[in-house]
Amino acid sequence: MLGRILSPLLTGRSGLIRRSFFTMQLKTSEFQSLFTDGLKGLAELFEKNQFELRIAGGAVRDLISGKRPEDVDFATTATPEDMKTMFQTAGIRMINNKGEKHGTITARLHNENFEVTTLRVDVQTDGRHAEVEFTTDWQKDAERRDLTINSMFLGLDGTLYDYFRGYEDLQNRKVRFVGSAEKRIQEDYLRILRYFRFYGRVALEPGDHEVETLDAIREHACGLAGISGERIWVELKKMVVGSHAAHLLELMYNLGLAQYIGLPPDGDIKEMNRVWQRAKDHSPKPMTVLAALFRRPEEVEKMDLRLKVSREEKTLALFLVKHRRDLHKSQDEPDSLTPFTDFIIDSRELDSTVKVCELLKYQGEDKLLSELCSWSAPCFPVSGHDLRRMGITSGKEIGTTLQELRNIWKKSRYQMDKEELLSYVEH
Repeated sequence: MLGRILSPLLTGRSGLIRRSFFTMQLKTSEFQSLFTDGLKGLAELFEKNQFELRIAGGAVRDLISGKRPEDVDFATTATPEDMKTMFQTAGIRMINNKGEKHGTITARLHNENFEVTTLRVDVQTDGRHAEVEFTTDWQKDAERRDLTINSMFLGLDGTLYDYFRGYEDLQNRKVRFVGSAEKRIQEDYLRILRYFRFYGRVALEPGDHEVETLDAIREHACGLAGISGERIWVELKKMVVGSHAAHLLELMYNLGLAQYIGLPPDGDIKEMNRVWQRAKDHSPKPMTVLAALFRRPEEVEKMDLRLKVSREEKTLALFLVKHRRDLHKSQDEPDSLTPFTDFIIDSRELDSTVKVCELLKYQGEDKLLSELCSWSAPCFPVSGHDLRRMGITSGKEIGTTLQELRNIWKKSRYQMDKEELLSYVEH
């Protein structure tokens, strides 16, 4: 069952909008699987107190796409005070009150947490944050959301409420802003990166963008300078491992975004495209793809200053920039994996195997990657205690001897055991 009601054009906070209300019934197994004891209890409580409760945003998008959402957010006509009174009266525990000023109350029922947010309208925005006031108008709340595919609601009876053609766009694999792209971006500049991330998740073709959207992004790219690096990195790393990542990164450069989001101004686009084509089918880490843009280690350091990436992400980028040319398969050794396994054993770092796997993805060495995934590093059989028992007491001599024995062990392709290696020690 479905239907659409069209209304004339009107001007709202999002610019010129065509009101278009679409409804249908969703009765999929993914939807039905959400109804745990916790959700049933939550639904009964809101119904008893005569407040509407609907699933909102990304969870609706996922359910329509046939996926069971990882996280489910709820929207309601109840105010935070209404919800607190309801939950306290019913003896339901509330946790994490940090979201209350934004209208979000988190309730815990049957060992599950449920985030419920009051319908809102933006009163004032500054490109990063919004001052909101509460409403009972579902369309006004939908109007303040970023993309049409994220602006739908789903009633707990399976009724879809779609005010801005989100269902149609999702079926056609289109990514559009609600109303005016320019106004939507000016409300929160991070929406520029959210657009690219969702484009990679939804769109079938790499170049199916609306001209108005790209013009708005180009015009307001500088707004990203005021967004925190942590928020930018959350969006960027999700985009880089989605579909069309190479196209989207190149487009971001063409639109002038790179200088504001920690990427090198003269990033190596050709190298990035090559690496993406090689690595995309092997689940590369985000930094494996981005490392192709960096020509020098200094650019990695600048990126880290802007984005505040994790230590593991930064060291991976530095590793790839340093070793992408000098650590490669051997043409002389019969076992071409040898340079990589030798590097792992010599480095003695816990994450060296992970780094080398990412390097092989970067280089497009599919066969070697498969071999390395089934390889386990052998354990060097000699320790300093063994040498002390043989009468060597000098720390410096022990270190030198261990390194000599390690070289002998490596030449044996890690086959020599402790007894054989210790036979080389003069005592």
